[in-house]
Amino acid sequence: MKLIAGLGNPGLEYENTRHNVGFMVLDRLLHRFRLLLKETRYRSPCVTGGVKGEKVTFIKPMLYMNLSGGPVDGVMGDLGVSPEALLVIHDDVDIPFGDVRYKVGGGHGGHNGLRSIIDETGSAGFCRVRVGVGRPPEGVAVTDHVLGEFGPEDSDVLGESINKAVKLVESKFLLMYGK
Repeated sequence: MKLIAGLGNPGLEYENTRHNVGFMVLDRLLHRFRLLLKETRYRSPCVTGGVKGEKVTFIKPMLYMNLSGGPVDGVMGDLGVSPEALLVIHDDVDIPFGDVRYKVGGGHGGHNGLRSIIDETGSAGFCRVRVGVGRPPEGVAVTDHVLGEFGPEDSDVLGESINKAVKLVESKFLLMYGK
């Protein structure tokens, strides 16, 4: 059993923000595997389905970014998922917009969603797909940048980033650590 969590913030006001790119990637994965979020666990929509011959649960923690760890830890406990079988998809300001990277383990790097997951699960050994949103422009706070919306001029690069993230999930995470 594997667990994939896409991070973001609930509510229409956050839908197209940089901080919600984890939700965007998760939505694309669900579409790709023809799955619908139809269950609720820990006040967060989720679904379990067969993907590439193994059982995978997808979750969108809906308690705001800085509380993401509660739902993720709860589902991990319910399903017996180890930290190595968890993948978290999130935005990263330290990666240029358009770049996407895969990483196993590490710290939170100032990301409140990762901080919450590490605090709640007691482990930083999970896998991550880090979707670059770039550093804020001069004079713009990081919080304002990540809570800012993508503009129409960003749509092509954003679409390519989401596609790259989906490919990394498939080629790295879904093929590792056995079934």
